[in-house]
Amino acid sequence: MRVLAATTLVTSIAFFAMVPFLTLYLSDVTDLSAAAIGAAVGSIALISALGSFFSGALADRVGAVTLLRTGLGLYAAVCVALSLSDAVYAVLPLIVCLGCALTLCTPSLKKLLSLAAPGEGSVIFRVRYISQSLGAVLGPLVGAGAYLIDRRALFLCAGALFGLCLLIVQLGNGSLGALEAEREPSAAAGRAWGPALKDRRLFLAVGAGISITLVFSQFESIFPLYLKNEHGTAAAAYFSGLFAFHALIGIVFQFPAQWLARRFPQAAQAAVGCMGFCGAFVLFGLSEGGLLMLAAGVTVWTLGEAILMPMPDQITHRIAPDALKGAYFGFAELRYAGFFAGPLIGGALLGIGPAAYFTTLAVLAFLALPFLASPSLSAPREAAS
Repeated sequence: MRVLAATTLVTSIAFFAMVPFLTLYLSDVTDLSAAAIGAAVGSIALISALGSFFSGALADRVGAVTLLRTGLGLYAAVCVALSLSDAVYAVLPLIVCLGCALTLCTPSLKKLLSLAAPGEGSVIFRVRYISQSLGAVLGPLVGAGAYLIDRRALFLCAGALFGLCLLIVQLGNGSLGALEAEREPSAAAGRAWGPALKDRRLFLAVGAGISITLVFSQFESIFPLYLKNEHGTAAAAYFSGLFAFHALIGIVFQFPAQWLARRFPQAAQAAVGCMGFCGAFVLFGLSEGGLLMLAAGVTVWTLGEAILMPMPDQITHRIAPDALKGAYFGFAELRYAGFFAGPLIGGALLGIGPAAYFTTLAVLAFLALPFLASPSLSAPREAAS
């Protein structure tokens, strides 16, 4: 668990040191429109959404540790390549390669976390969220500092961190390998796609995940462009500060999220989370770039995120057989289609105007509620700890 927590933390720092600044980077070095920039950055999620089912099933066959190492190595190599050229013909294919690395890493890491989780184990994905939030506190600060020094330093810092993560996994190879070895291989692993594709609950979890990520992706992709329209060159500093604030209170908000999980059904929790996202877009739209209103919006946004973001993983952990966890978590990564569609839709709406953007997203904030309120996805309330 220490190796997995460290891997999650360092990967999160590296990811958030680079990806949130890609929209600003492309805006600086290219003449692409906001929608085209959103599509380019969103391609990372699209590749992951399309490829993770295959990589997850492959993890069930050849081992999650092997695929995790391969993905981290690819991350590091792509970051080095991005630091060497800012030509559009080189940058855009390399951004797509970041999606390939994400495809290899995410289902493998989630499978290992799920195998290590005791009992229902849904708390392990709250721990994962906290580790990601800690990384998200540090990552944007590292990225903003590097970006202000030199745009290419952004990629060098991220590449070094991914390299460090690869070293952590290599040093913990024995314990991680033993974790997989504890589960006796099953013949079902060779037929992983069939059972997963027949499980209606998995499709509901994917629908919820796409709906959540379509909305959530706005904060990391289009929201910085809104800040750039309002604050110009100071946008990077504004965004890094707000993002660090959001990540820090995200850790604190896991306590009320867990309190809700112990006392209320999943549908009620989901309703509160959707209201948090909706309220944030209302406040952002009324802010006119003012820091106080932006901070208030980030606060209610983070409450919604703390409730909603772990839910698809918790559901998948609960319904997936041990022998097929790679395939189940891989298929669940189709939710990353929301990370592609979100920036594309958001960029187009922001091109129309801030009012159209924030109004539409406030409505879309409730897309996930019908999926999460489905009786077939009902979860037992978490015991007090």
